[in-house]
Amino acid sequence: MTAQSNWKADLAHSRIRFNIAHLMISEVSGHFSEFDVQAVANEEFSEPEFVVEIKPRSIDTNNEKRDAHLRSDDFFHVEIYPSITFKSISFEKTGKKTFKLRGDLTMHGTTKSVILEGRLNGIITDAKSEKLTARLKLTGTLVRRDFGIGSKSFTIGDEVDISINLEMEQQ
Repeated sequence: MTAQSNWKADLAHSRIRFNIAHLMISEVSGHFSEFDVQAVANEEFSEPEFVVEIKPRSIDTNNEKRDAHLRSDDFFHVEIYPSITFKSISFEKTGKKTFKLRGDLTMHGTTKSVILEGRLNGIITDAKSEKLTARLKLTGTLVRRDFGIGSKSFTIGDEVDISINLEMEQQ
């Protein structure tokens, strides 16, 4: 096994997206444009340890009125809770390129354990930077009301599907 090193998300090639049911017949999609993802892993990117910070004020659902409402105290209350954080606590290899990542997600002042399904798409040496670059995808589902986000509503679903595409560069 090779030595552990620090990795950082290339924000130009990484996205944190979500989908939630709307009126129980359609979905609203969105993303967060301000976030930081760091990891400690070896050159094979096995058993990585992640630390993530997301700024919920950067939420974008392609509707400014809805986004302003999501930033308000009805939902994310970004004035009081300016960050969403995730810190991984365990890594389980489930296949040649797949894994489960368990971690503590803190949002809206509440911390819950969540599990993300992961896939390591590959590792290359970037021709420009000459640094190792790992490409990963993480997916999962969380229940927004478990974190005190929004009230009981029949217009929006409780489950939020998240999809995180990461390009991590070894530092």
